[in-house]
Amino acid sequence: MATTNNEKVLASSAPRFEKIFVHIELIAAILSGVLIVTAWLVSKWNHESVSIAFYLAAFIIGGYAKAKEGIEETIKNKDLNVELLMFFAAIGSAIIGYWAEGAMLIFIFSLSGALETYTTNKSKKEISSLLEIQPETAIRVVHGREEKVHVSLLQVGDIILVKPGERVPADGKIAHGTTTIDESTISGESIPVTKGSGAEVFAGTINLNGSVTVEVTRHANETVFNKIIQLVQSAQSEKSPSQLFIERFEGTYVKVVLLVVILMMFIPHLVFGWNWNTTFYRAMILLVVASPCALVASIMPATLSAISNGARKGILFKGGVHIEGLSHVKAIAFDKTGTLTKGKPEVTDIIVRQDQNERNLLHFAASIENQSNHPLALAIVQYWKAKNNDSLLQPEQVEDVPGWGMKAKLNNQEWLIGKKDFVGSKEAHNFENGVAEKLENEGKTVVFVKDSSGIAAAIALQDIVRDETKNALLELKNEGIRTIMLTGDSETTAKNIAAQSQIDTYIAECLPETKVSSLKKVKEQYGMVAMVGDGVNDAPALATANVGIAMGEGSDVAMETADVVLMKNDLSRIAEAIRLSRKMNRIIKQNVIFSISVIVILIASNFFEFLNLPLGVVGHEGSTILVILNSLRCLGGDKK
Repeated sequence: MATTNNEKVLASSAPRFEKIFVHIELIAAILSGVLIVTAWLVSKWNHESVSIAFYLAAFIIGGYAKAKEGIEETIKNKDLNVELLMFFAAIGSAIIGYWAEGAMLIFIFSLSGALETYTTNKSKKEISSLLEIQPETAIRVVHGREEKVHVSLLQVGDIILVKPGERVPADGKIAHGTTTIDESTISGESIPVTKGSGAEVFAGTINLNGSVTVEVTRHANETVFNKIIQLVQSAQSEKSPSQLFIERFEGTYVKVVLLVVILMMFIPHLVFGWNWNTTFYRAMILLVVASPCALVASIMPATLSAISNGARKGILFKGGVHIEGLSHVKAIAFDKTGTLTKGKPEVTDIIVRQDQNERNLLHFAASIENQSNHPLALAIVQYWKAKNNDSLLQPEQVEDVPGWGMKAKLNNQEWLIGKKDFVGSKEAHNFENGVAEKLENEGKTVVFVKDSSGIAAAIALQDIVRDETKNALLELKNEGIRTIMLTGDSETTAKNIAAQSQIDTYIAECLPETKVSSLKKVKEQYGMVAMVGDGVNDAPALATANVGIAMGEGSDVAMETADVVLMKNDLSRIAEAIRLSRKMNRIIKQNVIFSISVIVILIASNFFEFLNLPLGVVGHEGSTILVILNSLRCLGGDKK
């Protein structure tokens, strides 16, 4: 069916209406302000009834949204709230003839409400922007033919084409081609990463300059990008303990205020001789200034802002309770493999027999190890490929001896590569004046290479400490955090890694269940403790800690169990998260102390008759606006 001109006009105007609707509270508040000014000008021309009509319009337009919200919340929760207090105060002001003051109260209250809505929308902007950039279609390649399909139709194993400038539509591995990927939406890292065949790519990231084909490895609803959205949306709906306390406190407080206001209407007249008009007027001022609007707004805007700030930097908090708790952490326990270290062994030392050429021997060893999929074998092959362009040789005969090593025939020689007991324990022990024992004492694993003449080489490998680990742990120490390493490795290896990373202390030979019991002892010693891990075996410890922190490139189980997820495996983000948490708690304390102080000062001023209704309105609602603006500081940097 053809689209009519009217339909086109409606379609093009829809986004404009959506934008207007988003700001409807602010528009209503501004219109209310215009009506108040108009009413005031009309009153100067002695048109009192017309002036009251404009004030009444200001009441309705400015107060409708908040009054509706207050009534609905009262019915839903069967409890009184701040919105109703403001509603009663405005009506009370009008009853005793203070139309201007009542309208001003409505105007500033609606303005502060619009500002709070703006803060909430601002704090959710990161997620909105993620939703907007989520790819909807992909180019699937089937038997050399390209077809455009919705991402929900992609299956694991499909091949998709990603052209320069396009967003990657699904998680996968590059099948062919080389390109540079902007992964800032996933990791928070602004520097693009060059990737080639076999490298992992993520949905939502931008392919900058090369055309690549990608093999899909996850369904659309299981992508890392989709998990980020789900995590942050869940976090924004979860309330912190402080927020829950304030909300429980609000209902009781409102009831107390209403009771005191009722008493205020009679006691000053009967005890102090105030006339009825003054008594009612002071009661209305009390109703305004004693309302806990600023106190109620002290926490949620700051929490939402902090969660969004973290999401922008690749730090995902699963709720306000976790970001609030992180600031109280006294010690952090770290898993070793894949967290403090790279998680893969690398060649660190090669010691060859005096009659051997190191390059030639490594060439033979890598050629034989290339026939194995053992992590140590793969590390030796990778070491050769990183330093040499020569292709590997094909052994004439190969036998993989599980648990021991490789037996092969190459270049007309018999070769053994593996443990000392496999090549000859005594000979291995005596090789090059017992160099193997020295390497093992440094926490390294030694692989021996034996030819027909005896032990030809000893190759030492070790899981290398990440480049950023030392600086990240130093940052934590500067924040006053104690660092502990939990590892299943031997005492020797643990001691060596602890020295390299400069961690405060370590606990070696930990099984998954031992990690949990060790972590409980750390909690007894330090109180609030966080745990950082990336593997399936870390999940029990992550759940036991007060705050569990998972590395984003780790297992799905670890990410599901943890309270905080670092989307990029960058340990320095932990100190950044702690500073952000402390900043949020600092701002919340400032807000609470400030709002309570203002309420006390305004109540005292009203009782001693120093305060009139306009100043009460400005003081009360002004404090609410200042509290919300202060909360917006959590959207900025993590510094003080």
